[in-house]
Amino acid sequence: MAQANSRGVWRWLSILAIVLGAASSAQAGPATDQLKDDLGRVFRVIEDTSVERAGAAGIDLSARRDAIRTAATPGFDWREMASRSLGRHWPPRSEAERVEFVLVFGDFIHRAYITQLERYSGEAIKFISERVEADLALVTPVDYRLINRDGRWRVYDVVVEGVSLVGNYRTQFDKVIRTSSYPDLVKRLRDKDVASR
Repeated sequence: MAQANSRGVWRWLSILAIVLGAASSAQAGPATDQLKDDLGRVFRVIEDTSVERAGAAGIDLSARRDAIRTAATPGFDWREMASRSLGRHWPPRSEAERVEFVLVFGDFIHRAYITQLERYSGEAIKFISERVEADLALVTPVDYRLINRDGRWRVYDVVVEGVSLVGNYRTQFDKVIRTSSYPDLVKRLRDKDVASR
């Protein structure tokens, strides 16, 4: 990713790495409550498997990352995030290609950012407001864009300082596909090398 966008994503991850503060009842709603529960679960795992605790319990780094990923997965709609990131290149894909892309994209996100989440050290956050329109919700101060699927809110995008994580990837992915090919994009995602060529 470009350095400016990396800083924006790092801020997002820094904000995720937070003890979840209570929002007032007038400001909180079901989407905020779900997001707080999901992020709270992730950070309990991070705290419970901290380097000190993990060493004492004999948990290796790989097992710790797997535990963090398992805790984070229910809070994200990976298919929605992947399809929006692929943009106009999603509809032409076969269902098998879509399934593969969702898995590769999810792996890419986890590999790229899970080490940032591991830096959690107890910072505080407040959820300021929530806006819901039908099955979509926006929770601030970082704009967590959520979608309601089968009665559960899941994150499909995060916007920090006006920069959309999904929009950023859509631009990069489109460029790779236009200048090379879709298979090359999948290879680069597997290699965690999207924007460097």
